[in-house]
Amino acid sequence: MLRRTVAAASIALATLAGSAARADEILVGAHMPLTGSLARSGQAFDEGMRVAIQMFNARSDKHKIRLQVIDDESTPAKAVSAVEKLVSDGAVAVVGGYGSNIIGPASDASNRLKTTYITAGAVSDELTVRGLKTFFRINNNAGYQRGIGTLLEALKPTSVSILASTKEAPALLAKGLQKDLSAKGVKVTVHEFDPAITDFKPIINKVKLQDRSDILMMSAYENDYVGIIRAAKVLKPPVKLVVGAWSLATPKMSAEFPDLMNNVVGTSFLPYPVEMKDEEGKRFAEVYKTTYNKEIEYLSTLSFVETTILAEAIARAAEAGTLKAGGLPDAMRQTDRETLLGPVQFDATGDNPRFAVAMGQHRAGKVVLVSPPASATGEIVYPGLPW
Repeated sequence: MLRRTVAAASIALATLAGSAARADEILVGAHMPLTGSLARSGQAFDEGMRVAIQMFNARSDKHKIRLQVIDDESTPAKAVSAVEKLVSDGAVAVVGGYGSNIIGPASDASNRLKTTYITAGAVSDELTVRGLKTFFRINNNAGYQRGIGTLLEALKPTSVSILASTKEAPALLAKGLQKDLSAKGVKVTVHEFDPAITDFKPIINKVKLQDRSDILMMSAYENDYVGIIRAAKVLKPPVKLVVGAWSLATPKMSAEFPDLMNNVVGTSFLPYPVEMKDEEGKRFAEVYKTTYNKEIEYLSTLSFVETTILAEAIARAAEAGTLKAGGLPDAMRQTDRETLLGPVQFDATGDNPRFAVAMGQHRAGKVVLVSPPASATGEIVYPGLPW
């Protein structure tokens, strides 16, 4: 009897060991700006990425992903070093961080090392004309430009002032908006500024005394938004609305700067509090809330989608037996699915031509989607200012 019990236990342990052995562990690397000027964005990206991998591992019996993250400290050189370290450690792919000036050299390094690279944090057009076979992204400047342009055109302003950082992505967005709006008869004045400046009063004074525009548009990043709106709140230019781009219409900005955000508009995908309609979205919101004790937001959603797509492609390549033979880029190009951000499908350059974005307006701690009409959860407050 004892021998039969021991034998049964041995068989059970062997079965469990066999099941564990069948679950291949695959290393995925990531570099994120967890410190430095872009740390607020990097933290949100990191959270969405981790939840995506947690959910993938929970539903996958054959393939498990282990994540290794290196802080790139918001600098290009550290991002390149991170990519090199991750690939040397055996990562089959790298999830990129934030900022086109950082993603550019980091993805160059990844391509040189023949390793797949995906990002949701860089929109420069120059990234997809390099002919890299290993580079992929789910969002782009064209989608942001369409989203902002659709809102501005619907408001029918006679003039718009654009405050644009000279960093690559903000400068590109400003240039595109200026061209599109000017072609429609809108007077557009662009004020470029160096990312290092912190006093925006001189520029806001020009908007107030010279431009006298209907709308103040910010093509910039989080720290810039705060400085610009603070200066505008003091000088009170006669604009009717303050609009910005990425990383603005988020609950984090509302929570950290409640005196600056009300009525400000920025790119978004989801209202806040979050309303998810499909099962994947509901599960993401549930796991995220359980893990981080807060609601999901814009950047976390971007990161969740890119990481989920990467994990699914890794599983396809592993099933086909091509993962270790350089087959991951081909598996990535097989992607064609609906996501929380809309459809994702990669073209020959690695870009997602189907990317589109909505616009959200801060309202007393909430974010209401106000454009386009098909995505709107409420009407825009216009005129509407944070002062």
